[in-house]
Amino acid sequence: MQNLIKTKYGSLALVFLYYLISFYLAFLFTKNFDLDGWLLILVWHITATLIIFLFSNIHKNSSIYDPFWHVAPIPIVFYIANQSSLSNLEQGLVISAFLFWAIRLTYNWFLNWTNLDHEDFRYIDLKNNNRLLAFINDLFGIHLIPTLIVNISLYPIYVALTSEDLNNLVYVGFILIAVAVIVQYISDDQMRNFRKDINNLGKTMKYGLWKYSRHPNYLGEVSFWFGIYIFALASGLTTIWLLACPIVMLALFVFISCPMMDNRSLKKRPDYKEYMDKTPQLLFWFVKD
Repeated sequence: MQNLIKTKYGSLALVFLYYLISFYLAFLFTKNFDLDGWLLILVWHITATLIIFLFSNIHKNSSIYDPFWHVAPIPIVFYIANQSSLSNLEQGLVISAFLFWAIRLTYNWFLNWTNLDHEDFRYIDLKNNNRLLAFINDLFGIHLIPTLIVNISLYPIYVALTSEDLNNLVYVGFILIAVAVIVQYISDDQMRNFRKDINNLGKTMKYGLWKYSRHPNYLGEVSFWFGIYIFALASGLTTIWLLACPIVMLALFVFISCPMMDNRSLKKRPDYKEYMDKTPQLLFWFVKD
């Protein structure tokens, strides 16, 4: 087992197995309740998260949860689509845009994955407390709260796929998501190539899309969720509270994820303060001279 954990592909296979187990056990659990609609999806989502949390604790590595963000929504979306009465074109636009995002993020996670000995620094920082507080941060801060945020942000796709038809806004949502995922791909690829060069050790990435935004990959991620929201608008539902779904995701990145990355970079890179003063957090903008 130890040898398996220390290899990239062996640990990947193990994580894949854990996900299959968690999804299946969550399915068996939710069958015992008389639930339907989004409430059924929510219970399944939380149950699967708790099972992954157990596996994370077995290995003392919360990075096992990392791909849950973009892998767990896949069976959810196909479950909803199975009940959809939309035309093949409308379903195809929504599902293909979603899969473009999910597959791209999963591929990026695969490229960056090393083995089960490595844990994301953000998780280590959150658990760097006394045992009780570390457990609470791990359960809620790393596992349950992100799942709930994704669940809330995913609700508009349920609205879209369960509607009778979609108007032309579905094309706007599709285009926005396509652009968002491309922005994510380009920014992640640029950063990966920058880090490969040993001469860039300790330096700040200020080139390509990173010249105009400190977190262009996060901008792409947030834009994806607004694209999902537009799919819901295409159903004709214009209730203002639905806007809370992508706003919750935006708040996560603006107030938590981006500041965590900025604070780490300020400690590690002497030139980051100047870069931070000149470059906006998310939105692309001209760099200040």
